[in-house]
Amino acid sequence: MTSATSSLRGHRDFRQLWIGDTVAQFGTSVGGTALPLLAVTALAVGPFEMGLLTAAKSLACLLIGLPAGVWVDRMRRRPLMLGADLGRAALLATVPLAWWAGSLTLAHLLVVSLLVGALTVFFDVAYQAYLPGLVGREHLVEGNAKLQASMSVAEVSGPALSGWLVQAVGGANAMLTTAGGYLASAVFLRRIRTVEPEPERAAERRLLPEMAEGLRFVLGNPLLRAIVSCTATWNLFSSAGMAVLLLFLTRDLALPPALVGVVLACFGVGGVLGALTARRWGTRFGQARTIWLSMVVTQPLALLAPLAWPGAGAVLVMIAWFALGYGAIVYNVAQVSFRQAICPDRLLGRMNASVRFVVFGTQPLGALAGGAVGEVIGVRPTLWITATGMALAVSWVLASPLRRMRDLPVSAR
Repeated sequence: MTSATSSLRGHRDFRQLWIGDTVAQFGTSVGGTALPLLAVTALAVGPFEMGLLTAAKSLACLLIGLPAGVWVDRMRRRPLMLGADLGRAALLATVPLAWWAGSLTLAHLLVVSLLVGALTVFFDVAYQAYLPGLVGREHLVEGNAKLQASMSVAEVSGPALSGWLVQAVGGANAMLTTAGGYLASAVFLRRIRTVEPEPERAAERRLLPEMAEGLRFVLGNPLLRAIVSCTATWNLFSSAGMAVLLLFLTRDLALPPALVGVVLACFGVGGVLGALTARRWGTRFGQARTIWLSMVVTQPLALLAPLAWPGAGAVLVMIAWFALGYGAIVYNVAQVSFRQAICPDRLLGRMNASVRFVVFGTQPLGALAGGAVGEVIGVRPTLWITATGMALAVSWVLASPLRRMRDLPVSAR
């Protein structure tokens, strides 16, 4: 374990987590573009079917999000993360197998997306609960910034590579990269030496009261409540936009798959810069002020995307996506570190699960709504609605005590 004043560069076990997560994020980024492109190009799906596919990825947050937090708090986190990685790799490998056999269908993609989403819920809840014990709470901002930087680098290179792979070898074959990323993540997790303590054993364990305790912790704190409401609203509208964005890029703007990947990679480019500068934001403006200021400055630029036209007009989508990625990562580093810092160890799993239940539970609803609205009024008008909603999501935080604070408290009280 590093001291309070040292960097995580010399923390061997954090490096294993960081490298494994980076490889997994890279594979996830490739698959996140390849799977919907496969559906669009090979299965010729429409807006509503794209909404279903987008919703399937996050539906598990609504179905098992809260009980997942209870189970994570009852178990050691690293073995759970290992099992989730191996399960996701196996599920995604079935996509190219079905394609080679000539039997791939939209139903197959929906089932794989749903099950991979369920395992991702367990992995992400466990991973966010595992980090404070691995690096110490004094290193949470640095640790989260490094992990967010890796995710952003993956979002830069993943979509661009995915677009090229889909064009060169087909969407189904490109999914092997995602499966390989999860396998590599499991290998690096296995190399961590830090002994994880046994979770606290409650005298009496009941699922519903334990779930309620996590929700009370999140929704009973006015600062957490504002942050969760902001994130949930942003996710609702961004998921609705993603349900139609690929159709907008491929059909309205007539971009080939390789250029679609380049456009989507702009989100990651912004995210990399956001991760590299997130600590400076906190130092200069304060962690509380960073949460709302990063959103106010960047999110209104989402309104540039629906203004785009074929050819040079695609640059407007690239600018919008860059700004959204930058602001989202600066915001996430600040608010995730705050959540982890104030939560007792015994509640970390349930706190993270409760937050994910609310903020990611809106994603399938948004995706379904985006697909349905796109069918009725068209893709471009739907993008106007979703961009406006993303820009206004910060209103929850601006109406809370956070707007009058510079720094965040270090306890939940």
